[in-house]
Amino acid sequence: MTYTFRSISVLVVENSEPMSDLTRDVLKSFGISVVHTTIGAEAGFKAFCKTKPDLVIVDWLEGTMNGVDLTKKIRTDEKSPNTFVPILLMTGFSQKRRVEKARDSGITEFLVKPFTAKALYQKIEYMIEKPRLFVLNNQYFGPDRRRKKQALEGDIERRSGKKLDKINVLEKDFDSNKFIKNQNDLNFY
Repeated sequence: MTYTFRSISVLVVENSEPMSDLTRDVLKSFGISVVHTTIGAEAGFKAFCKTKPDLVIVDWLEGTMNGVDLTKKIRTDEKSPNTFVPILLMTGFSQKRRVEKARDSGITEFLVKPFTAKALYQKIEYMIEKPRLFVLNNQYFGPDRRRKKQALEGDIERRSGKKLDKINVLEKDFDSNKFIKNQNDLNFY
């Protein structure tokens, strides 16, 4: 499906200006008219709070605060204007441990560099067509990490073996533009 992106805004947080410019130009070719760019995670969070974008594209970033840290801050900081914003992590680091670390930080989607315009468009399209519910528990807040639609069984977290206290599943109420608890919350006692 082809989308008209005129009315959305995107924040690109990169490590290098040339990559930031390239990403901005590709997004503009999709019809996105408002693309904010910044270098570094700390500047990225300030720009996020100021511009309140509809989508954040972040690089892995190196330094004291990286892209994973930025994602966690966007998801959990009380100053964050939208903890539910879709976050696409674009990086040249595609090792399994990094993908899992990014997923566990609360990213929405992952795209490996070098990327094509088609691949970037498809990731954005996927986030629109298949929005993920958000999960809140004592260890994680972000998009539901499960790709398969299967119910959880029992009260033990599959990977860690730890007992789960409670999982809240959240969804967006598009009429009020706020997120509400889904009727299918999972409670474990």
